[in-house]
Amino acid sequence: MPQVKIIAKNFMDMVAALPALKLDKLYDNTFICEAVLRSLPPLAKKYVLQLLYIDEPVTAKSMEDWVLTDGVSKHRVAIDRLIQLRVFLEITDRKKETSYRVNPKFQGNLQNYIAHGGVLPRESMSSSITVRLPTAEELDSYALEQWESFLLQLISSGQAEKKTSFSPSMMTIFQKGLLSLREKEAPKLTESGFQFLLMDTNAQLWYIIREYIINSEVRGVDSADLISFLLELSFHATGQAYNMNTLNPTQRSAIKDLADLGLIKLQQGRKEDWFIPTKLATNLSVSLSDSSSRKQGFVVVETNFRLYAYSASKLHCEILRLFARVEYQLPNLIVGAITKESLYTAFENGITSEQASFKLFLVFETVYLQIISFLQQNAHPRVCDRAAPAVPENVTDQIRLWESDLNRVEATPANFYEEFPSKDVFEGACDYARDNGGLLWEDSKRMRLVVKAEIHTLMRDYLHRQK
Repeated sequence: MPQVKIIAKNFMDMVAALPALKLDKLYDNTFICEAVLRSLPPLAKKYVLQLLYIDEPVTAKSMEDWVLTDGVSKHRVAIDRLIQLRVFLEITDRKKETSYRVNPKFQGNLQNYIAHGGVLPRESMSSSITVRLPTAEELDSYALEQWESFLLQLISSGQAEKKTSFSPSMMTIFQKGLLSLREKEAPKLTESGFQFLLMDTNAQLWYIIREYIINSEVRGVDSADLISFLLELSFHATGQAYNMNTLNPTQRSAIKDLADLGLIKLQQGRKEDWFIPTKLATNLSVSLSDSSSRKQGFVVVETNFRLYAYSASKLHCEILRLFARVEYQLPNLIVGAITKESLYTAFENGITSEQASFKLFLVFETVYLQIISFLQQNAHPRVCDRAAPAVPENVTDQIRLWESDLNRVEATPANFYEEFPSKDVFEGACDYARDNGGLLWEDSKRMRLVVKAEIHTLMRDYLHRQK
Protein backbone atom coordinates (compact mmCIF):
# COMPACT_ATOMS: atom_id res chain seq x y z
CA MET A 1 0.00 0.00 0.00
CA PRO A 2 1.47 3.41 -0.89
CA GLN A 3 2.64 5.38 2.15
CA VAL A 4 1.23 8.82 1.45
CA LYS A 5 1.91 11.64 3.90
CA ILE A 6 -0.80 14.27 3.67
CA ILE A 7 0.19 17.91 4.19
CA ALA A 8 -2.80 20.27 3.98
CA LYS A 9 -2.01 22.80 1.25
CA ASN A 10 -5.53 23.16 -0.10
CA PHE A 11 -9.08 22.28 0.81
CA MET A 12 -9.01 18.74 -0.51
CA ASP A 13 -5.89 17.98 1.54
CA MET A 14 -7.98 18.78 4.61
CA VAL A 15 -10.65 16.38 3.34
CA ALA A 16 -8.04 13.67 2.71
CA ALA A 17 -6.67 14.07 6.24
CA LEU A 18 -10.05 13.18 7.83
CA PRO A 19 -10.43 9.76 9.50
CA ALA A 20 -11.89 7.07 7.24
CA LEU A 21 -15.28 7.03 9.03
CA LYS A 22 -15.75 10.80 8.71
CA LEU A 23 -14.61 10.77 5.10
CA ASP A 24 -17.10 8.04 4.22
CA LYS A 25 -19.79 10.03 6.01
CA LEU A 26 -19.02 13.01 3.75
CA TYR A 27 -19.70 10.86 0.70
CA ASP A 28 -23.34 10.55 1.75
CA ASN A 29 -23.66 14.02 0.21
CA THR A 30 -23.79 14.09 -3.59
CA PHE A 31 -22.31 17.59 -3.72
CA ILE A 32 -19.24 16.50 -1.77
CA CYS A 33 -18.70 13.68 -4.26
CA GLU A 34 -18.92 16.12 -7.16
CA ALA A 35 -16.60 18.61 -5.45
CA VAL A 36 -14.03 15.86 -4.84
CA LEU A 37 -14.30 14.72 -8.47
CA ARG A 38 -13.70 18.30 -9.64
CA SER A 39 -10.54 18.57 -7.55
CA LEU A 40 -8.88 15.40 -8.89
CA PRO A 41 -5.98 15.47 -11.36
CA PRO A 42 -7.13 14.81 -14.97
CA LEU A 43 -5.85 11.23 -15.04
CA ALA A 44 -7.52 10.46 -11.70
CA LYS A 45 -10.84 11.77 -13.05
CA LYS A 46 -10.47 9.47 -16.05
CA TYR A 47 -9.89 6.45 -13.80
CA VAL A 48 -12.98 7.23 -11.70
CA LEU A 49 -15.21 7.55 -14.76
CA GLN A 50 -13.76 4.37 -16.31
CA LEU A 51 -14.49 2.32 -13.18
CA LEU A 52 -17.71 4.07 -12.18
CA TYR A 53 -19.96 1.28 -13.50
CA ILE A 54 -17.63 -1.60 -12.69
CA ASP A 55 -18.50 -3.33 -9.41
CA GLU A 56 -15.59 -5.77 -9.37
CA PRO A 57 -12.06 -4.77 -8.23
CA VAL A 58 -9.56 -3.99 -10.99
CA THR A 59 -5.98 -5.14 -10.46
CA ALA A 60 -3.26 -2.55 -10.09
CA LYS A 61 -1.22 -4.36 -12.73
CA SER A 62 -3.95 -4.08 -15.36
CA MET A 63 -4.37 -0.36 -14.61
CA GLU A 64 -0.63 0.17 -15.10
CA ASP A 65 -1.06 -1.24 -18.62
CA TRP A 66 -3.45 1.65 -19.40
CA VAL A 67 -0.63 4.20 -19.43
CA LEU A 68 2.44 4.67 -21.60
CA THR A 69 5.96 4.62 -20.16
CA ASP A 70 6.22 8.41 -19.96
CA GLY A 71 2.96 8.58 -18.00
CA VAL A 72 3.99 6.33 -15.09
CA SER A 73 4.67 9.23 -12.70
CA LYS A 74 1.27 10.81 -13.44
CA HIS A 75 -0.34 7.41 -12.91
CA ARG A 76 1.21 7.06 -9.46
CA VAL A 77 0.16 10.58 -8.47
CA ALA A 78 -3.40 9.86 -9.60
CA ILE A 79 -3.62 6.56 -7.71
CA ASP A 80 -2.11 8.07 -4.54
CA ARG A 81 -4.64 10.92 -4.60
CA LEU A 82 -7.56 8.55 -5.12
CA ILE A 83 -6.42 6.43 -2.17
CA GLN A 84 -5.89 9.48 0.06
CA LEU A 85 -9.45 10.62 -0.57
CA ARG A 86 -10.81 7.05 -0.27
CA VAL A 87 -12.35 7.37 -3.72
CA PHE A 88 -10.44 4.16 -4.44
CA LEU A 89 -10.40 1.38 -1.87
CA GLU A 90 -7.32 -0.80 -1.97
CA ILE A 91 -7.77 -4.57 -1.76
CA THR A 92 -4.98 -7.12 -1.28
CA ASP A 93 -5.69 -10.81 -1.97
CA ARG A 94 -3.98 -13.93 -0.61
CA LYS A 95 -1.34 -13.73 -3.33
CA LYS A 96 -0.57 -10.18 -2.12
CA GLU A 97 -1.74 -8.72 -5.42
CA THR A 98 -3.27 -5.27 -5.17
CA SER A 99 -6.61 -4.27 -6.70
CA TYR A 100 -8.74 -1.13 -6.61
CA ARG A 101 -12.44 -0.49 -6.59
CA VAL A 102 -14.46 2.72 -6.33
CA ASN A 103 -15.80 3.56 -2.86
CA PRO A 104 -19.42 2.22 -2.94
CA LYS A 105 -20.93 5.41 -1.44
CA PHE A 106 -18.99 7.64 -3.80
CA GLN A 107 -19.85 5.36 -6.73
CA GLY A 108 -23.57 5.21 -5.99
CA ASN A 109 -23.95 8.97 -5.57
CA LEU A 110 -22.08 9.77 -8.77
CA GLN A 111 -24.05 7.17 -10.76
CA ASN A 112 -27.29 8.69 -9.49
CA TYR A 113 -26.05 12.21 -10.28
CA ILE A 114 -25.10 11.27 -13.85
CA ALA A 115 -28.38 9.44 -14.47
CA HIS A 116 -30.84 11.85 -12.85
CA GLY A 117 -28.94 15.11 -12.33
CA GLY A 118 -28.40 16.88 -9.05
CA VAL A 119 -30.61 18.98 -6.82
CA LEU A 120 -29.04 22.20 -5.56
CA PRO A 121 -28.31 22.34 -1.79
CA ARG A 122 -30.89 25.14 -1.51
CA GLU A 123 -32.89 27.30 -3.92
CA SER A 124 -32.15 31.01 -4.22
CA MET A 125 -34.79 33.44 -2.98
CA SER A 126 -37.21 35.30 -5.24
CA SER A 127 -36.32 38.84 -6.24
CA SER A 128 -39.75 39.94 -5.03
CA ILE A 129 -38.63 39.21 -1.47
CA THR A 130 -35.04 40.43 -1.61
CA VAL A 131 -35.86 43.47 -3.79
CA ARG A 132 -32.36 44.88 -4.56
CA LEU A 133 -29.25 42.73 -4.28
CA PRO A 134 -25.69 44.11 -4.44
CA THR A 135 -24.04 44.16 -7.87
CA ALA A 136 -20.93 42.09 -8.60
CA GLU A 137 -18.76 45.19 -8.14
CA GLU A 138 -20.40 46.04 -4.81
CA LEU A 139 -19.98 42.46 -3.62
CA ASP A 140 -16.28 42.41 -4.55
CA SER A 141 -15.81 45.76 -2.81
CA TYR A 142 -17.52 44.43 0.32
CA ALA A 143 -15.34 41.30 0.38
CA LEU A 144 -12.16 43.37 0.01
CA GLU A 145 -13.24 45.82 2.73
CA GLN A 146 -14.01 43.01 5.20
CA TRP A 147 -10.73 41.24 4.51
CA GLU A 148 -8.68 44.41 4.90
CA SER A 149 -10.49 45.24 8.15
CA PHE A 150 -9.49 41.86 9.54
CA LEU A 151 -5.83 42.27 8.57
CA LEU A 152 -5.70 45.82 9.95
CA GLN A 153 -7.09 44.50 13.22
CA LEU A 154 -4.33 41.90 13.22
CA ILE A 155 -1.58 44.44 12.51
CA SER A 156 -2.66 47.07 15.01
CA SER A 157 -4.96 45.25 17.43
CA GLY A 158 -3.24 46.93 20.36
CA GLN A 159 -3.91 50.40 18.96
CA ALA A 160 -7.26 49.78 17.28
CA GLU A 161 -9.28 52.99 16.95
CA LYS A 162 -12.61 51.23 17.38
CA LYS A 163 -13.89 47.78 18.10
CA THR A 164 -14.62 45.60 15.10
CA SER A 165 -17.54 43.24 14.51
CA PHE A 166 -15.33 40.16 14.51
CA SER A 167 -16.48 37.55 17.00
CA PRO A 168 -14.10 36.84 19.94
CA SER A 169 -13.82 33.20 18.88
CA MET A 170 -12.74 34.22 15.37
CA MET A 171 -10.09 36.63 16.63
CA THR A 172 -8.82 34.06 19.15
CA ILE A 173 -8.45 31.44 16.43
CA PHE A 174 -6.72 33.75 13.98
CA GLN A 175 -4.47 35.48 16.50
CA LYS A 176 -3.21 32.14 17.77
CA GLY A 177 0.32 31.87 16.48
CA LEU A 178 0.13 35.21 14.64
CA LEU A 179 0.21 37.51 17.66
CA SER A 180 2.20 37.37 20.88
CA LEU A 181 -0.29 37.97 23.69
CA ARG A 182 1.56 38.62 26.96
CA GLU A 183 0.22 40.13 30.14
CA LYS A 184 0.71 43.89 30.54
CA GLU A 185 2.11 44.10 26.99
CA ALA A 186 0.51 45.25 23.76
CA PRO A 187 -0.06 42.42 21.24
CA LYS A 188 2.90 42.01 18.90
CA LEU A 189 3.29 40.19 15.60
CA THR A 190 5.12 36.88 15.84
CA GLU A 191 7.39 35.46 13.15
CA SER A 192 4.41 33.57 11.71
CA GLY A 193 2.30 36.73 11.80
CA PHE A 194 4.94 38.68 9.91
CA GLN A 195 5.19 35.96 7.27
CA PHE A 196 1.38 35.73 7.08
CA LEU A 197 1.02 39.42 6.17
CA LEU A 198 3.51 39.05 3.31
CA MET A 199 1.62 36.11 1.80
CA ASP A 200 -0.56 36.34 -1.29
CA THR A 201 -4.21 37.05 -0.38
CA ASN A 202 -5.39 33.62 -1.49
CA ALA A 203 -2.70 31.92 0.57
CA GLN A 204 -3.72 34.03 3.59
CA LEU A 205 -7.35 33.01 3.13
CA TRP A 206 -6.46 29.34 2.93
CA TYR A 207 -4.42 29.63 6.13
CA ILE A 208 -7.43 31.17 7.91
CA ILE A 209 -9.90 28.56 6.62
CA ARG A 210 -7.52 25.76 7.59
CA GLU A 211 -7.14 27.10 11.15
CA TYR A 212 -10.90 27.58 11.39
CA ILE A 213 -11.50 23.93 10.49
CA ILE A 214 -8.72 22.63 12.75
CA ASN A 215 -10.16 24.51 15.73
CA SER A 216 -13.77 23.53 15.04
CA GLU A 217 -13.67 20.62 17.50
CA VAL A 218 -12.76 23.03 20.34
CA ARG A 219 -16.00 24.92 19.63
CA GLY A 220 -17.99 21.68 19.74
CA VAL A 221 -18.39 21.52 15.94
CA ASP A 222 -17.70 18.34 13.97
CA SER A 223 -14.96 19.18 11.45
CA ALA A 224 -16.54 16.84 8.89
CA ASP A 225 -19.88 18.70 9.13
CA LEU A 226 -18.07 22.04 8.74
CA ILE A 227 -16.09 20.85 5.72
CA SER A 228 -19.28 19.47 4.19
CA PHE A 229 -21.02 22.83 4.52
CA LEU A 230 -18.05 24.81 3.18
CA LEU A 231 -17.91 22.55 0.14
CA GLU A 232 -21.65 22.95 -0.35
CA LEU A 233 -21.14 26.70 -0.59
CA SER A 234 -19.08 26.19 -3.75
CA PHE A 235 -22.30 25.10 -5.52
CA HIS A 236 -24.12 28.33 -4.67
CA ALA A 237 -24.27 31.12 -7.24
CA THR A 238 -22.26 34.26 -6.54
CA GLY A 239 -24.52 37.24 -5.85
CA GLN A 240 -27.69 35.18 -5.29
CA ALA A 241 -29.65 35.38 -2.02
CA TYR A 242 -30.28 32.24 0.06
CA ASN A 243 -32.67 31.98 3.00
CA MET A 244 -31.04 31.78 6.45
CA ASN A 245 -33.91 29.57 7.64
CA THR A 246 -32.54 26.72 5.50
CA LEU A 247 -29.42 26.55 7.74
CA ASN A 248 -28.99 24.50 10.90
CA PRO A 249 -27.41 26.08 14.05
CA THR A 250 -23.89 24.96 13.13
CA GLN A 251 -24.20 26.41 9.64
CA ARG A 252 -25.66 29.67 10.98
CA SER A 253 -22.66 30.11 13.26
CA ALA A 254 -20.25 29.37 10.40
CA ILE A 255 -22.08 31.82 8.09
CA LYS A 256 -21.61 34.66 10.59
CA ASP A 257 -17.89 33.89 10.90
CA LEU A 258 -17.47 33.70 7.13
CA ALA A 259 -19.25 37.04 6.79
CA ASP A 260 -16.54 38.60 8.99
CA LEU A 261 -13.99 37.55 6.37
CA GLY A 262 -15.99 38.72 3.37
CA LEU A 263 -16.88 35.27 2.05
CA ILE A 264 -20.56 35.90 2.74
CA LYS A 265 -22.69 39.05 2.90
CA LEU A 266 -25.63 39.01 5.31
CA GLN A 267 -28.80 41.04 4.70
CA GLN A 268 -32.05 41.48 6.59
CA GLY A 269 -35.53 41.96 5.19
CA ARG A 270 -38.81 42.69 6.88
CA LYS A 271 -39.69 39.05 7.37
CA GLU A 272 -36.72 37.04 6.07
CA ASP A 273 -32.93 37.11 6.47
CA TRP A 274 -30.60 35.88 3.74
CA PHE A 275 -26.94 35.41 2.89
CA ILE A 276 -25.17 36.20 -0.38
CA PRO A 277 -21.99 34.25 -1.29
CA THR A 278 -19.04 36.18 -2.77
CA LYS A 279 -16.51 34.77 -5.22
CA LEU A 280 -14.31 33.62 -2.36
CA ALA A 281 -17.04 31.34 -0.98
CA THR A 282 -18.01 29.80 -4.32
CA ASN A 283 -14.36 28.98 -5.08
CA LEU A 284 -13.67 27.16 -1.81
CA SER A 285 -13.47 23.73 -3.44
CA VAL A 286 -10.67 25.00 -5.70
CA SER A 287 -7.14 25.34 -4.39
CA LEU A 288 -6.98 28.66 -2.57
CA SER A 289 -3.33 29.03 -3.53
CA ASP A 290 -4.36 29.43 -7.16
CA SER A 291 -2.67 32.61 -8.34
CA SER A 292 -5.07 33.12 -11.26
CA SER A 293 -7.37 35.21 -9.05
CA ARG A 294 -4.58 37.38 -7.68
CA LYS A 295 -5.31 41.11 -7.59
CA GLN A 296 -3.53 43.52 -9.90
CA GLY A 297 -0.14 44.69 -8.61
CA PHE A 298 0.51 48.19 -7.35
CA VAL A 299 4.20 48.46 -6.28
CA VAL A 300 7.10 50.05 -8.18
CA VAL A 301 10.63 49.67 -6.78
CA GLU A 302 13.42 51.76 -8.33
CA THR A 303 17.16 51.14 -8.42
CA ASN A 304 17.71 53.95 -5.89
CA PHE A 305 15.61 51.98 -3.33
CA ARG A 306 12.66 54.35 -3.69
CA LEU A 307 9.27 52.66 -3.46
CA TYR A 308 5.98 53.86 -4.99
CA ALA A 309 2.70 52.09 -4.24
CA TYR A 310 -0.28 53.17 -6.34
CA SER A 311 -2.96 52.35 -3.80
CA ALA A 312 -5.49 54.11 -1.56
CA SER A 313 -5.58 51.15 0.84
CA LYS A 314 -4.62 51.74 4.45
CA LEU A 315 -3.78 48.04 4.69
CA HIS A 316 -1.20 48.29 1.89
CA CYS A 317 0.40 51.22 3.69
CA GLU A 318 0.63 49.30 6.98
CA ILE A 319 2.10 46.23 5.31
CA LEU A 320 4.75 48.34 3.56
CA ARG A 321 5.64 49.86 6.95
CA LEU A 322 6.70 46.39 8.06
CA PHE A 323 9.87 46.56 5.95
CA ALA A 324 10.04 50.05 4.38
CA ARG A 325 10.09 53.67 5.58
CA VAL A 326 6.83 55.29 4.45
CA GLU A 327 7.49 58.99 3.89
CA TYR A 328 4.06 60.26 2.90
CA GLN A 329 0.70 59.02 1.61
CA LEU A 330 -1.41 60.80 -1.00
CA PRO A 331 -5.04 59.85 -1.80
CA ASN A 332 -3.89 57.17 -4.27
CA LEU A 333 -0.12 56.98 -3.83
CA ILE A 334 2.20 55.78 -1.06
CA VAL A 335 5.82 56.97 -1.28
CA GLY A 336 8.61 55.42 0.72
CA ALA A 337 12.08 53.92 0.67
CA ILE A 338 13.70 50.61 1.55
CA THR A 339 16.41 51.41 4.11
CA LYS A 340 18.82 49.44 6.23
CA GLU A 341 17.03 50.51 9.42
CA SER A 342 13.55 49.58 8.17
CA LEU A 343 14.79 46.18 7.03
CA TYR A 344 16.53 45.50 10.33
CA THR A 345 13.16 45.97 12.03
CA ALA A 346 11.60 43.53 9.57
CA PHE A 347 14.35 40.96 10.11
CA GLU A 348 13.94 41.22 13.88
CA ASN A 349 10.17 40.72 13.57
CA GLY A 350 10.67 37.77 11.27
CA ILE A 351 13.04 35.89 13.56
CA THR A 352 11.99 34.24 16.81
CA SER A 353 14.01 34.66 19.99
CA GLU A 354 15.34 31.12 19.61
CA GLN A 355 16.40 31.74 16.03
CA ALA A 356 17.92 35.15 16.83
CA SER A 357 20.52 33.51 19.04
CA PHE A 358 21.55 31.37 16.06
CA LYS A 359 23.11 28.50 17.93
CA LEU A 360 26.02 26.55 16.47
CA PHE A 361 25.03 24.16 13.67
CA LEU A 362 21.53 25.72 13.36
CA VAL A 363 20.25 27.58 10.29
CA PHE A 364 16.93 29.26 9.52
CA GLU A 365 15.00 30.43 6.48
CA THR A 366 15.66 34.05 5.47
CA VAL A 367 13.09 36.83 5.69
CA TYR A 368 14.80 38.32 2.63
CA LEU A 369 13.00 35.84 0.36
CA GLN A 370 9.60 36.71 1.83
CA ILE A 371 10.06 40.44 1.26
CA ILE A 372 11.31 40.00 -2.30
CA SER A 373 8.47 37.59 -3.06
CA PHE A 374 5.92 40.13 -1.78
CA LEU A 375 7.37 42.90 -3.95
CA GLN A 376 7.42 40.64 -7.03
CA GLN A 377 3.87 39.33 -6.55
CA ASN A 378 2.52 42.86 -6.11
CA ALA A 379 4.58 44.54 -8.84
CA HIS A 380 2.72 47.14 -10.91
CA PRO A 381 1.61 45.86 -14.39
CA ARG A 382 3.83 48.42 -16.13
CA VAL A 383 6.82 47.02 -14.25
CA CYS A 384 5.89 43.44 -15.12
CA ASP A 385 5.71 44.34 -18.83
CA ARG A 386 9.35 45.39 -18.85
CA ALA A 387 12.14 42.99 -19.76
CA ALA A 388 14.01 43.91 -16.55
CA PRO A 389 13.23 42.13 -13.24
CA ALA A 390 10.21 43.43 -11.32
CA VAL A 391 12.53 44.23 -8.40
CA PRO A 392 15.94 45.63 -9.49
CA GLU A 393 18.79 43.21 -8.91
CA ASN A 394 20.86 45.73 -6.97
CA VAL A 395 17.95 46.10 -4.52
CA THR A 396 17.52 42.35 -4.01
CA ASP A 397 21.28 41.89 -3.57
CA GLN A 398 21.52 44.70 -1.03
CA ILE A 399 18.56 43.38 0.98
CA ARG A 400 20.26 39.99 1.12
CA LEU A 401 23.54 41.58 2.26
CA TRP A 402 21.81 43.62 4.96
CA GLU A 403 20.12 40.50 6.26
CA SER A 404 23.39 38.55 6.25
CA ASP A 405 24.84 41.20 8.59
CA LEU A 406 22.42 40.02 11.27
CA ASN A 407 22.97 36.32 10.67
CA ARG A 408 26.36 36.08 12.30
CA VAL A 409 27.31 32.91 14.16
CA GLU A 410 27.45 33.16 17.95
CA ALA A 411 29.56 30.71 19.93
CA THR A 412 27.68 28.42 22.28
CA PRO A 413 29.51 26.42 24.99
CA ALA A 414 29.32 22.79 23.91
CA ASN A 415 30.94 19.40 24.32
CA PHE A 416 32.07 17.06 21.56
CA TYR A 417 31.70 13.27 21.94
CA GLU A 418 33.19 10.53 19.77
CA GLU A 419 34.54 6.97 19.86
CA PHE A 420 31.32 5.38 21.05
CA PRO A 421 31.67 1.61 21.71
CA SER A 422 28.65 0.72 19.55
CA LYS A 423 25.94 2.12 17.33
CA ASP A 424 23.29 1.41 19.98
CA VAL A 425 25.12 3.41 22.61
CA PHE A 426 25.56 6.32 20.18
CA GLU A 427 21.89 6.38 19.22
CA GLY A 428 20.88 6.13 22.87
CA ALA A 429 23.13 9.11 23.68
CA CYS A 430 21.55 11.12 20.86
CA ASP A 431 18.07 10.35 22.13
CA TYR A 432 19.07 11.23 25.70
CA ALA A 433 20.56 14.58 24.62
CA ARG A 434 17.52 15.32 22.48
CA ASP A 435 15.10 14.53 25.32
CA ASN A 436 17.00 16.92 27.60
CA GLY A 437 16.98 19.72 25.02
CA GLY A 438 20.74 19.72 24.55
CA LEU A 439 21.36 18.09 21.15
CA LEU A 440 23.11 20.48 18.75
CA TRP A 441 24.56 18.21 16.07
CA GLU A 442 25.09 14.52 15.28
CA ASP A 443 26.99 12.54 12.68
CA SER A 444 25.54 9.03 12.65
CA LYS A 445 28.04 7.77 10.09
CA ARG A 446 31.13 8.59 12.16
CA MET A 447 29.26 8.40 15.49
CA ARG A 448 30.08 11.94 16.59
CA LEU A 449 27.93 14.12 18.79
CA VAL A 450 27.81 17.77 19.97
CA VAL A 451 25.64 18.77 22.94
CA LYS A 452 25.21 21.90 25.05
CA ALA A 453 27.72 22.30 27.87
CA GLU A 454 24.90 22.74 30.36
CA ILE A 455 23.93 19.06 30.12
CA HIS A 456 27.49 17.69 30.05
CA THR A 457 27.19 16.31 33.60
CA LEU A 458 23.97 14.51 32.73
CA MET A 459 25.53 13.09 29.56
CA ARG A 460 28.61 11.91 31.45
CA ASP A 461 26.51 10.11 34.05
CA TYR A 462 24.36 8.57 31.32
CA LEU A 463 27.39 7.25 29.39
CA HIS A 464 28.94 5.87 32.58
CA ARG A 465 25.75 3.91 33.20
CA GLN A 466 25.97 2.40 29.72
CA LYS A 467 29.35 0.83 30.55
